[in-house]
Amino acid sequence: MTSAPLSFSTPLSPEFIHGAIEIERTAAGLLPHRLPGWVRERHGDAQLAMVESQPAGVRLVFQTAATTLELLTLPTKRVYRNMPPRGDGVYDLLTDGRLTHQASAPGGNALHIDMATGAVDPQPGTVQTLRFQGLATGLKTIEIWLPHDETAELVALRSDASVTPVTVPGRRRWVHHGSSISHGSNATHPSGTWPAVAAAGAAVDLVNLGFGGNALLDPFTARTIRDMRADLISMKIGINVVNTDAMRLRAFVPAVHGFLDTIRDGHPTTPLLVVSPIYCPIHEERPGPTAFDTAALAQGRLSFVASGAESDVGQGKLNLVVIRAQLQAIVRQRAKTDPHLHYLDGTRLYGASDNQRHPLPDALHPDAFTHRQMGERFTDAVFVQGPIRPAFAAKSSG
Repeated sequence: MTSAPLSFSTPLSPEFIHGAIEIERTAAGLLPHRLPGWVRERHGDAQLAMVESQPAGVRLVFQTAATTLELLTLPTKRVYRNMPPRGDGVYDLLTDGRLTHQASAPGGNALHIDMATGAVDPQPGTVQTLRFQGLATGLKTIEIWLPHDETAELVALRSDASVTPVTVPGRRRWVHHGSSISHGSNATHPSGTWPAVAAAGAAVDLVNLGFGGNALLDPFTARTIRDMRADLISMKIGINVVNTDAMRLRAFVPAVHGFLDTIRDGHPTTPLLVVSPIYCPIHEERPGPTAFDTAALAQGRLSFVASGAESDVGQGKLNLVVIRAQLQAIVRQRAKTDPHLHYLDGTRLYGASDNQRHPLPDALHPDAFTHRQMGERFTDAVFVQGPIRPAFAAKSSG
């Protein structure tokens, strides 16, 4: 059965897109980015390029009386050699803040990746059409959250009534930076990542700068945050430093200070929250780097192990116990002259007892249930009961 053509066709413009840092015009349409162009030009890391173009927290926002919508999009999917197929990315449609519809695009571009060699074979695809029908009648605000782990170029929007972009969110803006957990790894849909859940619970406008494998205290990320409008800034730091074995203790402490200094250059009094890593058994005592569990890979499962030795901690290598202690000490020291700086122990979001009930499926990332639990706990700890609440509540909307 062929669906009837829709009478309104709207070329998408940046005014429709919330949660992105920059919008690139491509041959297909609009490609949201979560890092600015000057960063993408200077830093050629393939992993960073892939994850910053995955639109975690990015959504289309508009008002319409339409009951049927079509979104034309060109996704780019990852296909890993000798691994089970990944599920298609999910597009969440929220009506007046409530999740009402979901859809996926089965086709599009594909990146065939050999995890053993790192080789990537790109295969071009075609534009896909997602249809959302049976929407509520009357004027309403629609948000279409793009897949958090699948690049999406946006082509056009079709509807059976006119659409108007919502250019001013009307909510206080929360800018959050973190690792793949903040990016949304193992969450099943984009409004179900823990930052999205927390933002919905607190009714704030989220900008998610969670980059899988790339929360490494990079100066360009701090500069990006420095130059943004923000009513609250948070940074969840530590696990990627261990994953990559990127720093020893001597380098880590001044890197944290430098990251905070740069943010403070642009936001001297904005509430700033430092969040330490959640509980992760493989790295609580053992340093990195993190490695693939080869036995699990042989069974077609993705899992991780810690390849460092506990004895290396004495030589300055970092585990999560050390990182939490250092982050807490840094915040305590700086808070003497910066009353708007705060610390949250990540194990309050997911701790050892949580791990007993809901183990990390791949030994590194939380499942969908835990994402929601973490988001709800963050809302309670930060926006409802936390020390940030009085200052943040006093900020004007806009």
